[in-house]
Amino acid sequence: MAEQAKLPLGKLLIQKGVISEDQLRIALIEQKRSNEPLGKLLITLGFVTEATVRMALSENLNQQSADLTSLVVDAIALKLIPKEVAKRYRVFPIVYERQTDNLILAMSDTSNIVALDQISAMLVKGITITPLLVNESDISRAIDQYYGFELSIDGILHEIETGEVNYASMGSTSDEYSQPMVRLIDAILADAVQNSASDLHFEPEQSFLRIRYRIDGILRQIRSLHKSYWPAMAVRLKVMSNMNIAETRAPQDGRISIKFSGRQIDFRASAQPTTHGENFVLRVLDRQKGIVPLDGLGLGDAELSLLKLMIARPDGVILVTGPTGSGKTTTLYSILNHINTESVNIMTLEDPVEYPMNMIRQTSVNESAKMGFAEGIRSMMRQDPDIILVGEIRDQETAEMAFAAAMTGHQVYSTLHTNSAIGAIPRLLDIGVLPDIMSGNIIGIIAQRLVRKLCPHCREAHLADDIERQLLGLGEDAPPQTLYRAIGCDRCAHQGYKGRIAIIELLKMTPALDELVARRVSSRELKTAAAAGGFHSLIDDGVRRVLEGVTTLEEVGRVVDLTERLGRLH
Repeated sequence: MAEQAKLPLGKLLIQKGVISEDQLRIALIEQKRSNEPLGKLLITLGFVTEATVRMALSENLNQQSADLTSLVVDAIALKLIPKEVAKRYRVFPIVYERQTDNLILAMSDTSNIVALDQISAMLVKGITITPLLVNESDISRAIDQYYGFELSIDGILHEIETGEVNYASMGSTSDEYSQPMVRLIDAILADAVQNSASDLHFEPEQSFLRIRYRIDGILRQIRSLHKSYWPAMAVRLKVMSNMNIAETRAPQDGRISIKFSGRQIDFRASAQPTTHGENFVLRVLDRQKGIVPLDGLGLGDAELSLLKLMIARPDGVILVTGPTGSGKTTTLYSILNHINTESVNIMTLEDPVEYPMNMIRQTSVNESAKMGFAEGIRSMMRQDPDIILVGEIRDQETAEMAFAAAMTGHQVYSTLHTNSAIGAIPRLLDIGVLPDIMSGNIIGIIAQRLVRKLCPHCREAHLADDIERQLLGLGEDAPPQTLYRAIGCDRCAHQGYKGRIAIIELLKMTPALDELVARRVSSRELKTAAAAGGFHSLIDDGVRRVLEGVTTLEEVGRVVDLTERLGRLH
């Protein structure tokens, strides 16, 4: 072990079989150009994950383990460790994880037990420390750069109210942190990420600016600020997302990339002129949450096996359907991640690329460059792909190209806006796909919705009443059933719900169903035939989740129509 600890990081990772000699050579060439730590470059190049490097570094203590550049600082973490303590022990608080009461601490010497003991004794009881190894010079620079500036949203607002904002230095990178407006936007972005928001809305009204977050699919108003703040805030957001700051009368799109608590978070930015000024919406693209392992999608055992069977088929179309914001992209990425190996060539056409993935050739659709979905598939077919992901089937040409690719031996994944898995068949007919082309070429259809999960700390048990028993499909002689209702507490911001889970229906096409599709039978007949083959609908999956105590009937009723259950049971 002592010998291994003396090995350079690159050799150590080769010895562990994590990277190849070729990959190390590429990283070393890059290192000469950029002069950045090898571990960081290997992560940036996509050869290793951060966790792998960290594990190797813990055995190799003379190397750097975390990166403090372009960091969005956590104001709460900074308050926990005073500046003089940080200087004395050469530590810097990176982030305080509220859910787990854990403080991630950058240290120049992670084996300094005395420093860890002293800091632990100083912290509130119950807070644990996770030390990360960082160069001493980086820690000193971070202490000088971030301490002494107000980083809480309220504090920054007070600072702006009492001082002058220097618009000229808004775009400059030198000494950004002396600018309160720069810190204000950073603090709002960090706050949104910590609250697991999927979107941020900056909405100017006649006399004030409304800030709302979309959390678990529901918009919540977070703050209202005076209208006078908005021009400077809008300029800062435009600078960050590479938009034209002089243009205020035309819509603009951009992208922001920041580091928060050691991980990269991207925001897709959109500015839209309105009667009271520019409306800004940021979509949070958190890679850590964007790609879920296949068994983390929340499928039952039978459904998970069925999905794996569908993925295993070498050619054909797999469709994921559902309204906007129902997690279709996440499901598709999870499937691609599951099948992403060196032995297959996966190519995607997206509008735009949301989560960059290693080894997958990803292309953004660009209508202005004559690169729509149909043209994209056509050119992709010359790139020797095994698996193709088409962002969305919107028109006849795209649909025909997707099916042509499936018929020539490729596996094609795509999304479609329909209400149910069976609803995809009439939708494709409506677009103009011929039934005999569909028949035999669709592997399966996945439909999904996202429902909020009950907060486990405050949910309240009650016995199901008559209507609830009807909706759950329980007979009159069935035993009493315990359900849970949402209450609300501090841990879930008094919402009663925290987090979301997908309810999913999987329709695997069989020869019998293919024959019905070729005969253009009605959706009702298709549904009856699918149910006879063991098909479970979205309502069935929602009911399973309600019976497990994960969510409520009200929440399932918000995303699927439960009234058909009542009609069926009368």
